[in-house]
Amino acid sequence: MKRELETSLHDPYRPQYHFTPQRQWMNDPNGMVYFEGEYHLFYQYHPYGTTWGPMHWGHAVSPDMVHWEHLPVALEPDEHGAIFSGSAVVDWRDTTGFFGGKPGLVAIFTHHDTVPGSDRPRERQSLAYSTDRGRTWHKYAGNPVLADEKHHDYRDPKVFWHEASGRWVMVLATGQTVSFYTSPDLKAWSLSGTFGEKEGSHDGVWECPDLFELPIEGSGGRETRWVLFVSIGNNPAFPEGSRTQYFTGTFDGRQFVNDNPPETVLWLDYGRDNYAGVSWSDIPQEDGRRIYIGWMSNWQYAQVTPTKEWRSAMTLPRALSLRSVNGRLQLIQRPVEELRRLRGDASVWRDIALGDDAQPWIGQEAACCELIAEFELQDAREAGLRLRTSASDAQEQEVVVGYDAASQQLFVDRTRAGEASFHPLFAGKHAAPLRQDAHHRVTMHIWLDRSSVEVFAGDGSAAITDLIYPADSDALRIGPYAAGGQAKLISLAVYPLAPGL
Repeated sequence: MKRELETSLHDPYRPQYHFTPQRQWMNDPNGMVYFEGEYHLFYQYHPYGTTWGPMHWGHAVSPDMVHWEHLPVALEPDEHGAIFSGSAVVDWRDTTGFFGGKPGLVAIFTHHDTVPGSDRPRERQSLAYSTDRGRTWHKYAGNPVLADEKHHDYRDPKVFWHEASGRWVMVLATGQTVSFYTSPDLKAWSLSGTFGEKEGSHDGVWECPDLFELPIEGSGGRETRWVLFVSIGNNPAFPEGSRTQYFTGTFDGRQFVNDNPPETVLWLDYGRDNYAGVSWSDIPQEDGRRIYIGWMSNWQYAQVTPTKEWRSAMTLPRALSLRSVNGRLQLIQRPVEELRRLRGDASVWRDIALGDDAQPWIGQEAACCELIAEFELQDAREAGLRLRTSASDAQEQEVVVGYDAASQQLFVDRTRAGEASFHPLFAGKHAAPLRQDAHHRVTMHIWLDRSSVEVFAGDGSAAITDLIYPADSDALRIGPYAAGGQAKLISLAVYPLAPGL
């Protein structure tokens, strides 16, 4: 383990506090479940290469979602096919009969192969279970437990226990819709409804759904709404690539009803690198959080990013809630509090005047750090921070995190963030809608790792997640700036972050 940590510390792009595989290829998070003091993270894994290949389930556990222990591969391809995405639950009531009356872990996943005698893809849902806290897994002898030949894309089951109806519920991606199934025992499933036709974005195939109930902030927990996540696969016709939308509405145990007009599209994240994310199951009720993590990449360029022995990382784990904004419920995302354990002592700056003639360099950030910056825009057109900036005045390299007052948008500009030659659409500027507060102030919460930047603003109402590949690892200058008028940096706190993995 020590040797692996030392190797990681000397890898210029290896994240220091985001989860990555020890080696080889990783994509979607799978089977996320909390059981007996451990957060389980499974993931789509190709153990024999750094590009996508025959899918397995990789596996890691953590006591806090920050410090991870890698475990052996949990699920391998078998006679039914490769192991595609899915979920895991605690079968507290032993509805499956797998555990002799005790609780245990059950994984529900997609088997992917081809129809015998043809090259037509086939996807079916199957089970595996563990009686030893997830250390070993047994495939159910009756696999697959759900199949439907009319669907070409039929995958990524997310399963949960619906207390009100006393049934298991599965939400499954079925082409350009999601379908809902119910079951008393995780083995026998009945279709209860579908959702998605002419609803939201259909820019690509629908994948990796999730469905859960969230509290509405300010209601004291008395008001809740259901949230449906749907990830949208890469379509070459759209420069954004793969991304994730969400819907808010009601769910009665059988069918989801959208709150908003069908044409409404709500994006989970406005960066380019947050896809296929889902939430943890079975977090204790006394904790009260719904926690999400996503795959920090994009199918446009995921297989050609400039890493060597490993490829891909996960986003920060984020606690989710809902807030009413201008009469519409909006998803709120905040990095989990456990990440504070990585903080070192903060460097703090206050009350710095900014303008076209005042562009100070105020110091250096650590390569891995957390930054909290508050700006007062006054009459400036935009203001923000230049990060990972070259030491020379030429500023050959920089990542700009800013706010555009005219368009009321938070943005990340990675146009000159470093290596981008691996794909023509990687370099770019990505923006999220965000209103200033009543005092013309904007607070940005920024997380920098060796190859990523995640930005949250509006107390979690706006999120941008972007990969970066700095060509100059020593480029660490911080430069607050304003353009088109005057602004003030009210405060900036920079916390160096210790390696968390």
